[in-house]
Amino acid sequence: YLSHAGQSNNPSSASEGDDSLYPIAVLIDELRNEDVQLRLNSIKKLSTIALALGVERTRTELLPFLTDTIYDEDEVLLALAEQLGSFTVLVGGPEFVNCLLDSVRLLAVEAGVSIATLLPQEDLEALVMPTLLQAADDKSWRVRYMVADKFSELQKAVGPEITKTDLVPAFQNLLKDCEAEVRTAAANKVKVFCENLLEDSRETIIMTHILPCVKELVSDTNQHVKSALASVIMGLSTILGKDNTVKHLLPLFLVQLKDECPEVRLNIISNLDCVNEVIGIRQLSQSLLPAIVELAEDAKWRVRLAIIEYMPLLAGQLGVEFFDEKLNSLCMAWLIDHVFAIREAATCNLMKLVEKFGAEWAQNTIVPKVLGMANDSNYLHRMTTLFCINALSEICGQEITTKHMLPVVLKMSTDQVANVRFNVARCLQKIGPDLDSSALQAEVKPVLEKLATDQDMDVKYFALEAISVLALA
Repeated sequence: YLSHAGQSNNPSSASEGDDSLYPIAVLIDELRNEDVQLRLNSIKKLSTIALALGVERTRTELLPFLTDTIYDEDEVLLALAEQLGSFTVLVGGPEFVNCLLDSVRLLAVEAGVSIATLLPQEDLEALVMPTLLQAADDKSWRVRYMVADKFSELQKAVGPEITKTDLVPAFQNLLKDCEAEVRTAAANKVKVFCENLLEDSRETIIMTHILPCVKELVSDTNQHVKSALASVIMGLSTILGKDNTVKHLLPLFLVQLKDECPEVRLNIISNLDCVNEVIGIRQLSQSLLPAIVELAEDAKWRVRLAIIEYMPLLAGQLGVEFFDEKLNSLCMAWLIDHVFAIREAATCNLMKLVEKFGAEWAQNTIVPKVLGMANDSNYLHRMTTLFCINALSEICGQEITTKHMLPVVLKMSTDQVANVRFNVARCLQKIGPDLDSSALQAEVKPVLEKLATDQDMDVKYFALEAISVLALA
Protein backbone atom coordinates (compact mmCIF):
# COMPACT_ATOMS: atom_id res chain seq x y z
CA TYR A 1 0.00 0.00 0.00
CA LEU A 2 2.85 2.37 0.44
CA SER A 3 2.71 3.19 -3.27
CA HIS A 4 -0.63 4.89 -2.55
CA ALA A 5 0.59 6.34 0.71
CA GLY A 6 0.14 9.96 -0.27
CA GLN A 7 -3.56 9.49 -1.01
CA SER A 8 -4.76 10.43 2.47
CA ASN A 9 -8.49 10.84 2.99
CA ASN A 10 -7.71 14.18 4.64
CA PRO A 11 -7.62 16.93 1.98
CA SER A 12 -5.28 19.11 4.08
CA SER A 13 -1.76 20.03 2.99
CA ALA A 14 0.50 17.39 1.43
CA SER A 15 3.18 17.76 4.07
CA GLU A 16 0.73 16.94 6.82
CA GLY A 17 -0.42 13.86 4.80
CA ASP A 18 3.16 12.69 4.39
CA ASP A 19 3.94 13.08 8.09
CA SER A 20 0.89 11.05 9.07
CA LEU A 21 1.96 8.23 6.72
CA TYR A 22 5.45 7.81 8.14
CA PRO A 23 4.29 5.68 11.10
CA ILE A 24 2.36 3.42 8.69
CA ALA A 25 5.54 2.67 6.76
CA VAL A 26 7.35 1.89 10.01
CA LEU A 27 4.53 -0.32 11.31
CA ILE A 28 4.34 -2.30 8.07
CA ASP A 29 8.11 -2.87 8.16
CA GLU A 30 7.77 -4.01 11.77
CA LEU A 31 5.04 -6.50 10.79
CA ARG A 32 7.61 -8.15 8.52
CA ASN A 33 10.44 -7.99 11.05
CA GLU A 34 12.12 -11.19 12.28
CA ASP A 35 11.90 -10.06 15.91
CA VAL A 36 8.69 -11.50 17.44
CA GLN A 37 8.45 -8.69 20.02
CA LEU A 38 8.57 -6.04 17.30
CA ARG A 39 5.82 -7.81 15.36
CA LEU A 40 3.70 -8.03 18.52
CA ASN A 41 4.14 -4.29 19.19
CA SER A 42 3.23 -3.50 15.59
CA ILE A 43 0.05 -5.61 15.76
CA LYS A 44 -1.03 -3.74 18.87
CA LYS A 45 -0.89 -0.52 16.82
CA LEU A 46 -2.95 -1.90 13.93
CA SER A 47 -5.90 0.34 14.69
CA THR A 48 -3.61 3.34 14.02
CA ILE A 49 -2.81 2.00 10.55
CA ALA A 50 -6.49 1.29 9.90
CA LEU A 51 -7.51 4.82 10.90
CA ALA A 52 -4.88 6.35 8.63
CA LEU A 53 -5.86 4.17 5.67
CA GLY A 54 -9.59 4.72 6.00
CA VAL A 55 -12.34 2.09 5.99
CA GLU A 56 -12.22 1.08 2.34
CA ARG A 57 -8.47 0.56 2.16
CA THR A 58 -8.52 -1.25 5.49
CA ARG A 59 -10.99 -3.71 3.94
CA THR A 60 -9.36 -4.06 0.52
CA GLU A 61 -5.66 -3.73 1.40
CA LEU A 62 -4.84 -4.07 5.10
CA LEU A 63 -6.87 -7.20 5.87
CA PRO A 64 -5.67 -9.18 2.80
CA PHE A 65 -2.10 -8.08 3.64
CA LEU A 66 -2.46 -9.39 7.19
CA THR A 67 -3.96 -12.74 6.25
CA ASP A 68 -1.53 -13.29 3.34
CA THR A 69 1.71 -12.35 5.07
CA ILE A 70 1.35 -13.39 8.68
CA TYR A 71 2.06 -17.10 9.10
CA ASP A 72 3.37 -16.78 12.58
CA GLU A 73 4.06 -17.72 16.19
CA ASP A 74 0.95 -18.53 18.22
CA GLU A 75 1.26 -15.43 20.41
CA VAL A 76 1.39 -13.15 17.35
CA LEU A 77 -1.66 -14.86 15.82
CA LEU A 78 -3.48 -14.52 19.13
CA ALA A 79 -2.65 -10.80 19.37
CA LEU A 80 -3.81 -10.35 15.79
CA ALA A 81 -7.10 -12.12 16.45
CA GLU A 82 -7.66 -9.90 19.52
CA GLN A 83 -6.98 -6.75 17.48
CA LEU A 84 -9.31 -7.79 14.69
CA GLY A 85 -12.01 -8.41 17.28
CA SER A 86 -12.24 -4.64 17.82
CA PHE A 87 -12.02 -3.70 14.14
CA THR A 88 -15.75 -3.49 13.33
CA VAL A 89 -15.85 0.33 13.23
CA LEU A 90 -12.54 0.50 11.36
CA VAL A 91 -13.85 -1.58 8.42
CA GLY A 92 -16.99 0.52 8.11
CA GLY A 93 -19.44 -0.93 10.64
CA PRO A 94 -21.47 -4.14 11.09
CA GLU A 95 -22.46 -4.51 7.43
CA PHE A 96 -18.78 -5.09 6.52
CA VAL A 97 -17.98 -7.38 9.41
CA ASN A 98 -17.90 -10.50 7.19
CA CYS A 99 -14.48 -9.53 5.78
CA LEU A 100 -13.17 -9.46 9.37
CA LEU A 101 -14.66 -12.86 10.13
CA ASP A 102 -12.91 -14.30 7.06
CA SER A 103 -9.58 -13.03 8.35
CA VAL A 104 -10.18 -14.32 11.86
CA ARG A 105 -11.23 -17.76 10.58
CA LEU A 106 -8.16 -17.97 8.34
CA LEU A 107 -6.03 -17.20 11.38
CA ALA A 108 -7.97 -19.80 13.39
CA VAL A 109 -6.94 -22.52 10.90
CA GLU A 110 -3.31 -21.43 11.10
CA ALA A 111 -3.38 -21.33 14.89
CA GLY A 112 -5.43 -24.55 15.17
CA VAL A 113 -2.82 -26.55 13.28
CA SER A 114 -0.05 -25.10 15.47
CA ILE A 115 -2.00 -25.81 18.67
CA ALA A 116 -2.81 -29.37 17.53
CA THR A 117 0.90 -30.22 17.51
CA LEU A 118 1.19 -29.18 21.17
CA LEU A 119 -1.86 -30.77 22.76
CA PRO A 120 -2.08 -34.32 24.16
CA GLN A 121 -4.16 -36.66 22.00
CA GLU A 122 -7.17 -36.77 24.34
CA ASP A 123 -7.61 -32.96 24.25
CA LEU A 124 -7.39 -32.71 20.48
CA GLU A 125 -10.79 -34.26 19.77
CA ALA A 126 -12.61 -31.93 22.15
CA LEU A 127 -10.66 -28.69 21.81
CA VAL A 128 -9.24 -28.33 18.31
CA MET A 129 -11.03 -30.68 15.91
CA PRO A 130 -14.46 -28.96 16.00
CA THR A 131 -12.86 -25.66 14.88
CA LEU A 132 -10.78 -27.28 12.14
CA LEU A 133 -13.62 -29.46 10.83
CA GLN A 134 -15.89 -26.41 10.79
CA ALA A 135 -13.19 -24.57 8.81
CA ALA A 136 -13.07 -27.42 6.26
CA ASP A 137 -16.78 -26.72 5.58
CA ASP A 138 -16.53 -22.93 5.91
CA LYS A 139 -18.61 -20.81 3.54
CA SER A 140 -15.50 -18.83 2.54
CA TRP A 141 -13.39 -20.71 -0.05
CA ARG A 142 -10.24 -19.04 1.30
CA VAL A 143 -10.75 -20.72 4.67
CA ARG A 144 -11.36 -24.10 3.03
CA TYR A 145 -8.30 -23.54 0.85
CA MET A 146 -6.21 -22.85 3.97
CA VAL A 147 -7.38 -26.15 5.49
CA ALA A 148 -6.54 -28.05 2.28
CA ASP A 149 -3.15 -26.35 2.07
CA LYS A 150 -2.32 -27.26 5.68
CA PHE A 151 -3.80 -30.76 5.49
CA SER A 152 -0.54 -32.74 5.70
CA GLU A 153 0.60 -30.79 8.76
CA LEU A 154 -2.83 -31.26 10.32
CA GLN A 155 -2.74 -35.01 9.62
CA LYS A 156 0.68 -35.34 11.29
CA ALA A 157 -0.45 -33.25 14.25
CA VAL A 158 -3.63 -35.21 15.03
CA GLY A 159 -2.25 -38.71 14.42
CA PRO A 160 -3.67 -41.78 12.63
CA GLU A 161 -6.80 -42.48 14.69
CA ILE A 162 -8.34 -38.99 14.38
CA THR A 163 -7.22 -38.99 10.72
CA LYS A 164 -9.24 -42.15 10.13
CA THR A 165 -12.41 -40.95 11.86
CA ASP A 166 -12.42 -37.20 11.14
CA LEU A 167 -9.92 -36.23 8.46
CA VAL A 168 -10.76 -38.82 5.80
CA PRO A 169 -14.35 -37.49 5.34
CA ALA A 170 -13.06 -33.88 5.49
CA PHE A 171 -10.43 -34.67 2.83
CA GLN A 172 -13.05 -36.26 0.57
CA ASN A 173 -15.12 -33.06 0.80
CA LEU A 174 -12.12 -30.88 -0.04
CA LEU A 175 -11.35 -33.04 -3.09
CA LYS A 176 -14.97 -32.50 -4.22
CA ASP A 177 -15.07 -28.78 -3.30
CA CYS A 178 -16.99 -26.46 -5.63
CA GLU A 179 -13.97 -24.10 -5.90
CA ALA A 180 -11.11 -25.16 -8.20
CA GLU A 181 -8.46 -23.53 -5.96
CA VAL A 182 -9.53 -25.73 -3.04
CA ARG A 183 -9.60 -28.90 -5.21
CA THR A 184 -6.12 -28.03 -6.52
CA ALA A 185 -4.69 -27.62 -3.00
CA ALA A 186 -6.31 -30.89 -1.88
CA ALA A 187 -5.21 -32.78 -5.03
CA ASN A 188 -1.61 -31.76 -4.30
CA LYS A 189 -1.86 -33.55 -0.95
CA VAL A 190 -3.29 -36.87 -2.18
CA LYS A 191 -0.05 -38.85 -2.19
CA VAL A 192 1.24 -37.53 1.16
CA PHE A 193 -2.16 -38.03 2.80
CA CYS A 194 -2.30 -41.66 1.61
CA GLU A 195 1.32 -42.35 2.60
CA ASN A 196 0.66 -41.18 6.16
CA LEU A 197 -2.38 -43.42 6.72
CA LEU A 198 -1.94 -46.39 9.09
CA GLU A 199 -0.58 -49.35 7.16
CA ASP A 200 -3.20 -51.88 8.30
CA SER A 201 -6.12 -49.80 7.02
CA ARG A 202 -4.34 -47.76 4.30
CA GLU A 203 -5.38 -49.77 1.26
CA THR A 204 -9.04 -50.02 2.33
CA ILE A 205 -9.30 -46.27 3.02
CA ILE A 206 -7.67 -45.37 -0.30
CA MET A 207 -9.73 -47.79 -2.39
CA THR A 208 -13.03 -46.98 -0.64
CA HIS A 209 -12.79 -43.27 0.10
CA ILE A 210 -9.94 -41.58 -1.80
CA LEU A 211 -9.77 -43.33 -5.18
CA PRO A 212 -13.40 -42.55 -6.17
CA CYS A 213 -12.63 -38.82 -5.66
CA VAL A 214 -9.35 -39.15 -7.58
CA LYS A 215 -11.20 -40.77 -10.52
CA GLU A 216 -13.49 -37.74 -10.71
CA LEU A 217 -10.56 -35.29 -10.55
CA VAL A 218 -8.85 -36.97 -13.53
CA SER A 219 -11.58 -35.49 -15.74
CA ASP A 220 -12.00 -32.23 -13.78
CA THR A 221 -13.01 -29.18 -15.80
CA ASN A 222 -10.10 -27.15 -14.39
CA GLN A 223 -6.62 -27.79 -15.82
CA HIS A 224 -4.83 -26.68 -12.60
CA VAL A 225 -6.69 -29.37 -10.65
CA LYS A 226 -5.79 -32.04 -13.23
CA SER A 227 -2.20 -30.86 -13.36
CA ALA A 228 -1.83 -30.93 -9.55
CA LEU A 229 -3.26 -34.46 -9.47
CA ALA A 230 -1.01 -35.62 -12.33
CA SER A 231 2.07 -34.50 -10.39
CA VAL A 232 1.25 -36.85 -7.46
CA ILE A 233 -1.04 -39.63 -8.74
CA MET A 234 1.82 -41.84 -9.96
CA GLY A 235 3.07 -42.00 -6.36
CA LEU A 236 -0.04 -43.98 -5.40
CA SER A 237 1.25 -46.99 -7.37
CA THR A 238 4.04 -47.66 -4.83
CA ILE A 239 1.47 -47.44 -2.01
CA LEU A 240 -1.18 -49.66 -3.65
CA GLY A 241 1.08 -52.28 -5.27
CA LYS A 242 1.09 -54.03 -8.61
CA ASP A 243 -2.44 -55.52 -8.90
CA ASN A 244 -4.27 -52.36 -7.80
CA THR A 245 -2.04 -50.24 -10.03
CA VAL A 246 -2.79 -52.34 -13.12
CA LYS A 247 -6.51 -52.59 -12.39
CA HIS A 248 -7.34 -49.13 -11.00
CA LEU A 249 -4.52 -46.64 -11.59
CA LEU A 250 -3.31 -47.59 -15.06
CA PRO A 251 -6.62 -46.59 -16.71
CA LEU A 252 -6.35 -43.18 -14.99
CA PHE A 253 -2.75 -42.66 -16.16
CA LEU A 254 -3.84 -43.45 -19.71
CA VAL A 255 -6.65 -40.89 -19.55
CA GLN A 256 -4.19 -38.26 -18.29
CA LEU A 257 -1.65 -39.10 -21.00
CA LYS A 258 -4.31 -38.07 -23.54
CA ASP A 259 -5.35 -34.88 -21.70
CA GLU A 260 -5.63 -31.77 -23.85
CA CYS A 261 -3.47 -29.82 -21.37
CA PRO A 262 0.29 -30.35 -21.99
CA GLU A 263 1.16 -29.78 -18.29
CA VAL A 264 -1.01 -32.76 -17.30
CA ARG A 265 0.71 -35.06 -19.83
CA LEU A 266 4.13 -33.76 -18.80
CA ASN A 267 3.48 -34.32 -15.11
CA ILE A 268 2.53 -37.94 -15.79
CA ILE A 269 5.60 -38.55 -17.96
CA SER A 270 7.95 -36.88 -15.49
CA ASN A 271 6.81 -39.18 -12.67
CA LEU A 272 6.99 -42.45 -14.59
CA ASP A 273 9.77 -43.85 -12.41
CA CYS A 274 7.24 -44.59 -9.60
CA VAL A 275 5.16 -46.77 -11.94
CA ASN A 276 8.24 -48.33 -13.51
CA GLU A 277 9.26 -49.65 -10.07
CA VAL A 278 5.87 -51.28 -9.52
CA ILE A 279 4.63 -52.62 -12.87
CA GLY A 280 7.39 -51.86 -15.37
CA ILE A 281 6.88 -49.29 -18.05
CA ARG A 282 6.06 -51.70 -20.91
CA GLN A 283 2.39 -51.67 -19.86
CA LEU A 284 2.35 -47.96 -20.64
CA SER A 285 4.72 -47.83 -23.60
CA GLN A 286 2.15 -47.99 -26.39
CA SER A 287 0.11 -45.19 -24.82
CA LEU A 288 3.21 -43.24 -23.88
CA LEU A 289 4.41 -42.97 -27.42
CA PRO A 290 1.63 -40.75 -28.85
CA ALA A 291 1.81 -38.54 -25.74
CA ILE A 292 5.60 -38.14 -26.06
CA VAL A 293 5.36 -37.39 -29.78
CA GLU A 294 2.67 -34.75 -29.23
CA LEU A 295 4.68 -33.06 -26.49
CA ALA A 296 7.84 -33.27 -28.61
CA GLU A 297 6.07 -31.34 -31.36
CA ASP A 298 4.06 -28.98 -29.13
CA ALA A 299 3.79 -25.41 -30.43
CA LYS A 300 5.03 -24.04 -27.08
CA TRP A 301 8.83 -24.44 -27.01
CA ARG A 302 8.89 -24.69 -23.21
CA VAL A 303 6.76 -27.83 -23.44
CA ARG A 304 9.19 -29.27 -26.01
CA LEU A 305 12.07 -28.35 -23.71
CA ALA A 306 10.49 -30.12 -20.73
CA ILE A 307 9.99 -33.40 -22.60
CA ILE A 308 13.61 -33.30 -23.86
CA GLU A 309 14.79 -33.06 -20.26
CA TYR A 310 12.91 -36.28 -19.39
CA MET A 311 14.12 -38.17 -22.46
CA PRO A 312 17.25 -39.77 -20.88
CA LEU A 313 15.12 -41.06 -17.97
CA LEU A 314 12.49 -42.37 -20.39
CA ALA A 315 15.12 -43.96 -22.61
CA GLY A 316 16.63 -45.79 -19.65
CA GLN A 317 13.21 -47.10 -18.62
CA LEU A 318 11.99 -48.07 -22.09
CA GLY A 319 15.27 -49.70 -23.19
CA VAL A 320 17.50 -49.30 -26.22
CA GLU A 321 15.40 -51.23 -28.78
CA PHE A 322 12.21 -49.30 -28.06
CA PHE A 323 14.21 -46.07 -28.07
CA ASP A 324 15.90 -46.75 -31.42
CA GLU A 325 12.68 -47.78 -33.04
CA LYS A 326 10.35 -45.10 -31.70
CA LEU A 327 12.20 -42.16 -30.15
CA ASN A 328 15.54 -41.77 -31.91
CA SER A 329 14.09 -39.80 -34.82
CA LEU A 330 12.44 -37.36 -32.36
CA CYS A 331 15.75 -36.71 -30.64
CA MET A 332 17.41 -35.98 -33.98
CA ALA A 333 14.55 -33.69 -35.06
CA TRP A 334 15.09 -31.53 -31.96
CA LEU A 335 18.63 -30.83 -33.15
CA ILE A 336 17.22 -28.74 -36.00
CA ASP A 337 14.45 -27.01 -34.01
CA HIS A 338 14.05 -23.30 -34.81
CA VAL A 339 14.51 -22.35 -31.11
CA PHE A 340 18.16 -22.28 -29.96
CA ALA A 341 17.30 -23.41 -26.40
CA ILE A 342 15.77 -26.59 -27.87
CA ARG A 343 18.80 -27.30 -30.08
CA GLU A 344 21.07 -26.76 -27.07
CA ALA A 345 18.99 -29.06 -24.83
CA ALA A 346 18.81 -31.68 -27.61
CA THR A 347 22.64 -31.69 -27.80
CA CYS A 348 22.88 -32.19 -24.03
CA ASN A 349 20.23 -34.94 -24.31
CA LEU A 350 22.39 -36.85 -26.85
CA MET A 351 25.32 -36.75 -24.44
CA LYS A 352 23.18 -38.24 -21.64
CA LEU A 353 21.84 -40.93 -24.00
CA VAL A 354 25.37 -41.96 -24.97
CA GLU A 355 26.26 -42.13 -21.26
CA LYS A 356 23.30 -44.53 -20.86
CA PHE A 357 23.65 -46.69 -23.99
CA GLY A 358 27.44 -46.56 -24.59
CA ALA A 359 29.97 -45.49 -27.24
CA GLU A 360 29.31 -48.41 -29.61
CA TRP A 361 25.61 -47.51 -29.74
CA ALA A 362 26.58 -43.88 -30.40
CA GLN A 363 28.90 -44.89 -33.27
CA ASN A 364 26.20 -46.95 -34.97
CA THR A 365 23.13 -44.83 -34.24
CA ILE A 366 23.88 -41.22 -33.38
CA VAL A 367 27.26 -40.20 -34.82
CA PRO A 368 26.42 -40.86 -38.52
CA LYS A 369 23.24 -38.76 -38.26
CA VAL A 370 25.01 -35.91 -36.44
CA LEU A 371 27.86 -35.86 -38.98
CA GLY A 372 25.37 -35.93 -41.85
CA MET A 373 24.12 -32.51 -40.71
CA ALA A 374 27.53 -31.02 -41.56
CA ASN A 375 26.37 -30.82 -45.20
CA ASP A 376 23.03 -29.15 -44.40
CA SER A 377 22.23 -26.01 -46.39
CA ASN A 378 21.21 -24.18 -43.17
CA TYR A 379 24.33 -22.90 -41.37
CA LEU A 380 22.56 -23.18 -37.96
CA HIS A 381 22.23 -26.92 -38.52
CA ARG A 382 25.90 -27.15 -39.56
CA MET A 383 26.80 -25.39 -36.30
CA THR A 384 24.68 -27.91 -34.36
CA THR A 385 26.98 -30.65 -35.75
CA LEU A 386 29.91 -28.87 -34.10
CA PHE A 387 28.05 -28.42 -30.80
CA CYS A 388 27.17 -32.15 -30.80
CA ILE A 389 30.79 -33.11 -31.47
CA ASN A 390 31.86 -30.89 -28.53
CA ALA A 391 29.41 -32.75 -26.30
CA LEU A 392 30.05 -36.29 -27.58
CA SER A 393 33.81 -36.48 -28.24
CA GLU A 394 34.85 -37.18 -24.64
CA ILE A 395 32.23 -39.91 -24.03
CA CYS A 396 32.77 -41.53 -27.43
CA GLY A 397 36.53 -41.73 -26.85
CA GLN A 398 39.67 -41.14 -28.90
CA GLU A 399 39.13 -43.67 -31.69
CA ILE A 400 35.64 -42.51 -32.73
CA THR A 401 36.63 -38.85 -32.33
CA THR A 402 39.79 -39.18 -34.45
CA LYS A 403 38.41 -41.53 -37.09
CA HIS A 404 34.88 -40.15 -37.59
CA MET A 405 34.46 -36.71 -36.04
CA LEU A 406 37.77 -34.96 -36.72
CA PRO A 407 37.67 -35.23 -40.55
CA VAL A 408 34.21 -33.58 -40.57
CA VAL A 409 35.35 -30.71 -38.30
CA LEU A 410 38.46 -30.08 -40.45
CA LYS A 411 36.39 -30.07 -43.64
CA MET A 412 34.04 -27.46 -42.11
CA SER A 413 36.99 -25.06 -41.58
CA THR A 414 36.45 -23.79 -45.16
CA ASP A 415 32.72 -23.05 -44.59
CA GLN A 416 31.43 -19.86 -46.25
CA VAL A 417 29.90 -18.62 -42.96
CA ALA A 418 32.29 -17.02 -40.44
CA ASN A 419 30.14 -18.21 -37.50
CA VAL A 420 30.71 -21.79 -38.57
CA ARG A 421 34.47 -21.25 -39.04
CA PHE A 422 35.01 -19.74 -35.58
CA ASN A 423 32.98 -22.59 -34.07
CA VAL A 424 35.34 -25.00 -35.88
CA ALA A 425 38.24 -23.32 -34.01
CA ARG A 426 36.38 -23.61 -30.70
CA CYS A 427 35.47 -27.24 -31.44
CA LEU A 428 39.11 -28.14 -32.22
CA GLN A 429 40.14 -26.52 -28.92
CA LYS A 430 37.51 -28.62 -27.10
CA ILE A 431 38.28 -32.00 -28.75
CA GLY A 432 42.06 -31.43 -28.97
CA PRO A 433 42.80 -33.07 -25.58
CA ASP A 434 40.95 -36.23 -26.78
CA LEU A 435 43.21 -36.57 -29.88
CA ASP A 436 46.68 -38.12 -30.06
CA SER A 437 49.66 -35.83 -30.66
CA SER A 438 50.30 -36.97 -34.25
CA ALA A 439 46.75 -36.02 -35.30
CA LEU A 440 47.14 -32.67 -33.51
CA GLN A 441 50.41 -31.84 -35.26
CA ALA A 442 49.64 -33.23 -38.71
CA GLU A 443 45.94 -32.35 -39.09
CA VAL A 444 44.73 -29.84 -36.49
CA LYS A 445 47.70 -27.45 -36.43
CA PRO A 446 47.70 -26.54 -40.17
CA VAL A 447 43.94 -25.88 -40.12
CA LEU A 448 44.15 -23.64 -37.04
CA GLU A 449 47.11 -21.76 -38.55
CA LYS A 450 45.05 -21.11 -41.67
CA LEU A 451 42.06 -19.93 -39.57
CA ALA A 452 44.42 -17.64 -37.62
CA THR A 453 44.92 -15.63 -40.85
CA ASP A 454 41.16 -15.45 -41.59
CA GLN A 455 39.63 -12.15 -42.70
CA ASP A 456 37.07 -12.34 -39.87
CA MET A 457 38.27 -11.03 -36.51
CA ASP A 458 36.29 -13.57 -34.43
CA VAL A 459 37.60 -16.52 -36.47
CA LYS A 460 41.16 -15.24 -36.04
CA TYR A 461 40.66 -14.70 -32.28
CA PHE A 462 39.30 -18.22 -31.56
CA ALA A 463 41.94 -19.88 -33.82
CA LEU A 464 44.77 -18.13 -31.96
CA GLU A 465 43.17 -19.03 -28.61
CA ALA A 466 42.96 -22.71 -29.65
CA ILE A 467 46.61 -22.74 -30.82
CA SER A 468 47.62 -21.30 -27.43
CA VAL A 469 45.45 -23.67 -25.32
CA LEU A 470 46.57 -26.76 -27.26
CA ALA A 471 50.23 -25.57 -27.12
CA LEU A 472 50.61 -25.78 -30.93
CA ALA A 473 52.50 -22.50 -31.38
